[in-house]
Amino acid sequence: MRQAIDRTRYRQCVGIMLVNRLGHVLVARRADMPATPAWQMPQGGIDWGETPREAALRELEEEIGTRKAEIVAESRGWLAYDFPAEVAGRIWGGRFRGQRQKWFLMRFTGCDADIDLGSRHAEFDAFRWVDAEEVPRLIVAFKRRLYIAVVSEFREHCRALCAGE
Repeated sequence: MRQAIDRTRYRQCVGIMLVNRLGHVLVARRADMPATPAWQMPQGGIDWGETPREAALRELEEEIGTRKAEIVAESRGWLAYDFPAEVAGRIWGGRFRGQRQKWFLMRFTGCDADIDLGSRHAEFDAFRWVDAEEVPRLIVAFKRRLYIAVVSEFREHCRALCAGE
């Protein structure tokens, strides 16, 4: 999944694998895809002058309405995916061919009531906690390889979190 890519054609982003005390991963259903429910982990763009870590914490709050999390691990490198040809020209005016993401594993320190999907940036209309191995099956096909890589890289960290380490 790590590859030499033209960074100018990929939107710089972060992704967040949020894990609760039971070792389950938060996935949220995209509100803009009601016909085909699409579940994903929180993710979003890196603003100008912002570090990936800062972006991850901001995106967590914007997308699921909480900052109750601690960063446990960061992906070794950047992971990328291409948008499907049929939508690439419509997303962000066709400026990007895909997204290049730095991923963060975070421990959720709150409770479900701390999650608020009704922010002004609402992208999701529901959330649930699932086993990490289930996450790649829930994502849209063009992101699946990236999700497999994220789960693989963070697998041992997730097990340690579940064991209370």
